[in-house]
Order: sequence, then structure tokens, then C-alpha cells
Amino acid sequence: MSIEPPQAKQIPSPRTFHGDTFTDEFAWLADREDPDTIGYLEAENAYTDAATASLAPLREEIFEEIKARTQESDLSVPVRKGGWWHYSRTVEGKQYPVWCRRAVRPGEIIPPMAEDGKPLDGEEELLDGNELAAGHDFFSLGAFRTSPDQRWLAYSTDFSGNERFTLRVKDLATGAILPDEIPGTYAGCAWSLDGSALFYTTVDDAWRPYRVWRHRIGTAAAEDTMVFEETDEKFHVYVSLSRSEQHLMIRSSSVLTSEVWLLDAAAPDGGFTVVAPRRQGVDYDVEAAADRLLILHNDGAENFEIATAPLDDPSRWTPFVPHRADTRLLGVDAFADYTVVYFRRDGLTGLRILRQDGTGTDAGHEVAFGEPVYRVGPGLNPEFGASRFRLSFTSLVTPGSVYDCDMATGELTLLKRQPVLPSPSGVPYRPQDYEQYREWAVAEDGTRVPISLVCRKGTPRDGSAPCLLYGYGSYELSRDPAFSIPVLSLLDRGFVYALAHIRGGGEMGRSWYTDGKLLRKKNTFTDFIACARHLAQAGWTSADRLIARGGSAGGLLMGAVANMAPEAFAGIVAHVPFVDALTTILDPSLPLTVTEWEEWGDPLHDPEVYAYMKSYTPYENVTGQSYPPVFALAGLNDTRVTYHEPAKWIARLRATAAGGPFLLKTEMEAGHGGRSGRYDAWLEEALVLAWVVTTAGRPSGTGS
Repeated sequence: MSIEPPQAKQIPSPRTFHGDTFTDEFAWLADREDPDTIGYLEAENAYTDAATASLAPLREEIFEEIKARTQESDLSVPVRKGGWWHYSRTVEGKQYPVWCRRAVRPGEIIPPMAEDGKPLDGEEELLDGNELAAGHDFFSLGAFRTSPDQRWLAYSTDFSGNERFTLRVKDLATGAILPDEIPGTYAGCAWSLDGSALFYTTVDDAWRPYRVWRHRIGTAAAEDTMVFEETDEKFHVYVSLSRSEQHLMIRSSSVLTSEVWLLDAAAPDGGFTVVAPRRQGVDYDVEAAADRLLILHNDGAENFEIATAPLDDPSRWTPFVPHRADTRLLGVDAFADYTVVYFRRDGLTGLRILRQDGTGTDAGHEVAFGEPVYRVGPGLNPEFGASRFRLSFTSLVTPGSVYDCDMATGELTLLKRQPVLPSPSGVPYRPQDYEQYREWAVAEDGTRVPISLVCRKGTPRDGSAPCLLYGYGSYELSRDPAFSIPVLSLLDRGFVYALAHIRGGGEMGRSWYTDGKLLRKKNTFTDFIACARHLAQAGWTSADRLIARGGSAGGLLMGAVANMAPEAFAGIVAHVPFVDALTTILDPSLPLTVTEWEEWGDPLHDPEVYAYMKSYTPYENVTGQSYPPVFALAGLNDTRVTYHEPAKWIARLRATAAGGPFLLKTEMEAGHGGRSGRYDAWLEEALVLAWVVTTAGRPSGTGS
């Protein structure tokens, strides 16, 4: 290498809580207005560029593999809404989708499709993301909602990655953009039934969506009326229009508690009324049918149950789908004649269809798939009167598939399966060339932890295969098995790819989540280490060939396991990692603080929580031991995990630890999600995978 790694200056900054003082030498990096901060980030980028320069041929090779296998001009499966089919198209060479619609023709039930992503006959172009993004290094679309009468389109854009959007309205009859322009909004919005009013949310200084506003089309944003304000800093607010289009709904929720308010969508000037006043620990959501409400809730039901409630007395709940200890209910979709229940059982997702007059789980039928590990879930279903239910299915070997399910019979119609084109050398993708498995690791306390994994047939089980192990394990979010074109570039180089379904996530029900949060958070980390060691002991890989990967709260996981078991990993990739968790959760002015106390605990006011978080927060527990190589990625405009967390972490690793090297790459024009254009995102992923392949010691391909 031609340059030395940057050495961040050290300015001791003491932090004292509950009689404990921690000295943070790199706290100055939190000041992005300090020229030294930007200079340091740029120096880290230069060092990473130099350190990875030798990966350029492999990076380009992997990028070309991703690009070759992806059908660049493609069409999403159109979704019917009123008299229109709505869909998006990607165009070869273009970074962003084009959003379109086409009128439904007489007798048309199956959505129209076009070969190779060509425009549909009669297509109307609603928005072109490439035109919107012109002149910007970053682009993200937030809201995208047509009015019920399909006259207006409300959409919002973010050009920095900080998740503050500008909301605009387009006249779909004329193509004109109305003068209505509302800056500083959150991502979503909802229309009144007649399209005269648009409801949206704004955020406070901590980036918490907390206010709902009503905007009258054709008026200035300064005249908008605030219709709801959430004063409890633990709660986030969202606004939507029900599928039946009868109700506008405001949902205010914390990690553990929620409350829903309704308004007749035909009377947008009216006042919202609460369904059931919030009670600590009671989490509920509302789905509006024509003559009743369906309530998904956990009141006395750990894994949730579904109740019905009359429209004129929404707080009177009558059981509909009862609680089951082995089944976590995830969602419910109401239609004119059917109800679809989304659930999780035995670590896998599922769907059950009930007639609207059914009495619960004894009626109806489940949609079944025969693979050992997979993910199935609801698709877009905006039509309340629909008799066909759109769903998606994927597994580690089956590309993303879109089906329509006849709700009367359960018959499935495959509408589209994600195309996977041949590799640059002309080798086609064949699912039968790969194998997927479910394994079980045993955690320190005896808990069995599921692992989903995939590899090429014939991959040896003697410990010689390299492996990439992914983990998350927070917020009850599940990382379910899914097909990935970039992962093929690993599998064809002899890799095993594995997902650790660790506690803190939701894979095995609500208790799986509660056993991996607050004062039991360390279960998340020890579960992941147990999975890594199981894969080595079972011969799938070995510690010197195993790379760990995670992002955001999964980046916290990466930092924790690096401290706790560095010998178990050959390398670690951490995307926007939440590694300075205690410092962040102690500061109520930051986005990940007050709203997060129900996830991590409140170290500001509780000495026990402070001591527990201090014992695992990665940044403060870096020691002089030998660490594996670490590759951290950050976004300068990230509002969820601020850039300085990974920057400080890498600086401390380099100043304190042995081993490495320790690399930091900061996207200077991006936020939490990284680069926004698809080709830019592929290039970034190709760099990460090239680093993974080289670090694991397997640079050559076997069929790519």
C-alpha cells in the first residue's frame, strides 16, 4: 500500500453517568461542521481506496456477474386499482425505475405483461425516477399515492439521504405539477375519498414523525391544518387510507404500545376518533372492512390474536382468530368477501384465507409451499372487492415469484418469477445446482437457534468451504430466506451463505424477540457466536474461512461479536453499524434515543440499564486483543445511525486493537440505505463481496 492508515487525533472528552466516567477520545468526530471531521472521513476513504485497489479486477468481475444475471429492462407485475393497472419499469442503462399505469380493458383479469420490460401498449408514464434524479448524486422516492379517483398523484423526493422529503402533486390528466409543494415531510401520505385533501406527517428535531397535517389541493402549504400531534417522545405517527377507502387512519406507536385513530374519509374536515385508548404494552393495529373493524392485538395474547369490532363501538372487541402459542400472527388483510391472515410458525411465514363469514382458523385454507426454508407474504392488494389475492414467494434457491391466489379455491397462478439470466460466461442459473438447508445451533443457555443456508451441490463438508454468515436480531424484525443474485457470485466461488435467525428478531414468535432485548440483549450476540461455531463444528466452514455481516442494529451485533469472539471470524462487514449504542441512547436529542428506550432500556435514568449496555456496547469495549479484518460502511447524511459511530469505532480499533486491517468507507452523498442508483448499489455490493471473497481466501470462480 502506498499510504498509511489515518490516525485520528485524540481529544479526551469525559462522559459521566451514574458515578461512571468514560473518556471518549474521538467524540469530536460527531461535529460534521468541523473541517477536521470531513478531512478525516476523506482520508479514511482514500485509505480504503488504496487498501482495496488490488480488488478492482475481482470487483469488476463480480459487478459484471450481477449485471449480466439481472434483466436490466424489466417490468413489475401490474397491480389493479380501479380502472387502471399500475406498475414500474426499469430500463437498461438507467439507474431508477419509471412508474406507469395502463387502463384496464374489458374482461381483463390477469395483469398484462410485456417481454423484456418493454412498455405496455397504451401505457401512461406517471414518474420517471431518472428525470427526477438528474443532477443529483442521491435520489429516493418517499410517498407515491394516486387519489381514489385516479386524478392526482402525490409523490415526494429526497436528494440527500436524510429522509426529509418534499411532497408534490401531479395532475394525471394534464401532466402538470401543481404549485402545491410541501417541504420537510415524512415518507408517506394519504388521500381523502374525494381527492380534495391530502394528509401527511412531519418530523421533530429528533427526526420523529409526530404531526399529521391536512393539505387542501390548490392551496399553499402555509395554510395547511395540523390535525394530530403526538407529544409522547416514544411514539411515531403514520397516516394511511384503508383499503376499503372508508377510513383515514392515524397510527401512533412506540416499540411496545400503539393507538389508532379513525376519520370518515368522505369527511376530511372532521375530527379523528380513537379506536381504543393506548395502554402500556398493548400493541394493536386496525384493518377496516365494510361493516366492521378487524383488530390485530396482543392484549392477553403474546403471539397476537385477531378480534372484530363494530364501527359504532370500535373498543368492543370480539375474538375472531384466537391466540396460538405456536403461531405468531403478523397481519390481516380485509376484503369484501375474504380475510387473509399473515402468520409465522416454526420459523417460516404463511398465509391463511378465510371467508368473511368464517368463524376463525377452523374455516378457510393455508397457502402451502414445499421447500424447507422460504418466505411467503402479501403483495400489493389495493382493491377491496378483489377475489384474487396477490402474494410473493421466494427461497434461497427460488427467485422472487409473484402469484395470484383465487381466494375461493386457493388455486395459485404464477404471474412472474424474477428472471435470472446466464452469467458472463454463458452459464445459466439452474436451481437444481444448489441446495438449501435448515440447521440448528445450540446457544449457551441451551436454546436451539435456527440457521438457513445455501450452497452449490457438491460443496465439501470438511471445513474447507468459505462462508458468509448474516445476522440482525433486533426490533422483532426477521431476516427470512430469500433469493439473491449477488449471493450467486459467492456460491459459485464455493461459498456457503447462511442466515442466523437469532433472538431479538421475530423468527420464532414474540418470545424470541423479548428474549433478545433490554436486559437480555446479549442473547442476540451469543446466539450468533453459537451459529458461527456450529457451522464450523458441522464442517460447513471453519473459523478462518467465516465472514460475518450485518447492518444497522445488525452492525451493533457485528461490533459485539468482534469483541466477544474475534477468533470465531476471519472478517467482519458492518453496514451503517450502531456501534456507539450507549452514547447515542444517553442523548435524548438524537433520533435513536427516547423512541428506542423500550428496545434497549433507558440508561439515562436507570443505572442497571446503563451498566448492562456499557458491558456490551461495541465502541467502549474495544480492547488490545487481536481482531479480524473489519470493513465498515457509513453514510454522511444518515439520520438513523449517524456517520460518526462507525468513524469513531474504526478510529478506536486502529488506535487500540491488534490485527485488522480496519477499513471505513463513507458515502458522502448518501444516508442509511447507501447509494441509491441500482448500478451504483451493485458497484458497492461488488466491492464488499470482493473483499469478502479475498478475506475468506477464495478468489477463484467455479462456474461464474
